[in-house]
Amino acid sequence: MDKIYAHPKSLRDVSTHYCPGCGHGLAHRLITEVVDELGIREKVIGVAPVGCAVVAYEYWDFDCSEAAHGRALAVATGIKRVRPENIVFTYQGDGDLAAIGTNETIHAANRGENLSVFFINNAVYGMTGGQMAPTTLLNQKTSTTPDGRCAQLQGFPLKISEMLALLPGVKYIERVSLHSPQEIIKTKKAMKKALINQMEGIGFSLVEILSPCPTYWGLSPKPALDWIKNTMVKEFPLGVIK
Repeated sequence: MDKIYAHPKSLRDVSTHYCPGCGHGLAHRLITEVVDELGIREKVIGVAPVGCAVVAYEYWDFDCSEAAHGRALAVATGIKRVRPENIVFTYQGDGDLAAIGTNETIHAANRGENLSVFFINNAVYGMTGGQMAPTTLLNQKTSTTPDGRCAQLQGFPLKISEMLALLPGVKYIERVSLHSPQEIIKTKKAMKKALINQMEGIGFSLVEILSPCPTYWGLSPKPALDWIKNTMVKEFPLGVIK
């Protein structure tokens, strides 16, 4: 008999606004499953800045705060410092965390803030029209790189996780993916570890999640998952970085 999966208590039963095949909905559910399993629903506070997931609070049935574009870790730092008993996490896209929010990201990590970061890397700006993001791959076509990203013109894909791993304040970084059931299981384990680290006062933890954006990749959902496996993972290798 097939196993019946209960609807997470921390996940609202509402319709999604995300595009078909988008990874955000799956990442949202994994977070709520982990929150429920750890029994921290009444203590957790999520922070989501500008991006496709700016209205994540519509899906999570626990306390949340919005933040200005790129400022999620600054907001999370403030919340955690005045309410250290709470479990605070940020949920950020690549444009937010690794472009406009690079400064906040680097300095929060360098200070070793006791926070958990869930970093969605879909290699493109999804909310504003499919422009090139810091993580866009070389030769990848976007609305601002119609001929493909060129290293001489736009630079190389930014490996922000590897950069942050050099900082002594960072305690845990892992890159995972949503392209297969096996990888989804690993993603959930990494999310749980990042939150447990905070509960135990270990320090700054970040989980980078490779996630599909079929709409702006110009692919249907299944080929988008294959593109992560066959192409994106070569540029952003999976596994524990620190």
